[in-house]
Amino acid sequence: MKIGHRTRREIPLYLMILPPLLLLLVYSYGPMLGLVMAFQRFDPALGFLKSPWVGLYYFKRMLILPDVQRVVTNSLYIASLKIVFDTLAAIVVAILLSDIRNRHFKKTVQTIIYYPYFLSWVILGGIFKDFLAVDGIVNRFLGVFGVAPIRFLSNAPLFPWILVITEVWQITGFGTILFLAAIMGINPQLYEAASLDGAGYFRRTWHVTLPGMRTTIVVMLLLSLGSILNAGFDQILNLYSTSVYSTGDVIDTWVYRAGIQQAQYSLAAAVGLFRSVVSLVLISIGYYFAYKKADYRVF
Repeated sequence: MKIGHRTRREIPLYLMILPPLLLLLVYSYGPMLGLVMAFQRFDPALGFLKSPWVGLYYFKRMLILPDVQRVVTNSLYIASLKIVFDTLAAIVVAILLSDIRNRHFKKTVQTIIYYPYFLSWVILGGIFKDFLAVDGIVNRFLGVFGVAPIRFLSNAPLFPWILVITEVWQITGFGTILFLAAIMGINPQLYEAASLDGAGYFRRTWHVTLPGMRTTIVVMLLLSLGSILNAGFDQILNLYSTSVYSTGDVIDTWVYRAGIQQAQYSLAAAVGLFRSVVSLVLISIGYYFAYKKADYRVF
């Protein structure tokens, strides 16, 4: 087939990818021009071209600010908890779903648990605030057992765990997709052989299902390294308050307050660039080990 004829035939396909490509350029690559603020004492009145250059001043300042050290620690802690518990919950639910034999019931359950993933945290934040309020459903339920009302969203030590639990509830269903695919790829004869050897349900799960999922689990954990500094901006912004800054404030929320609310554009840009560079390094490491240890390939 001639190249010209093939190109004309594929023009509709190129036109189909044009809108998402434009969105990617405008909202993902366009804002990268603003990174120059990290190396300037940025003044909106002067713009990028006339604002004075200060080199690495804001990066040096970033390293000594106690607030930055705190939000980095919080980001690592919350993101690590989320990665571990999100993965564990998805594995357990995937195994349970794979054992459901009634096809219609299985699809119903899957639809129900997938649905929260597609809800915005603006909606979920309002729901959880009502649920966890002093006079909310959770405290009313606890009151039946004589437990005094708990200020869940104002309790600093408890707040990171609320973030973890609510995110697990939201994304576990969607996270089971890859693990279910891994389970479906396990040879059924392995289960039959294990049953003949007298293995019960839990032993079959431990010795057949989990080893069969091992590659997928390793790949997902390694690829999660890239999000170790992304503790969930949308979720935290809609749930946190000043009373939980000590444990719930993360890099993204701090950058949002410093850059948008306090107009510290250059410092916020420096912290954001630092986070992006670290994430890039971790993503590269994750892909390298996924390629070496689990034979993972993007293409």
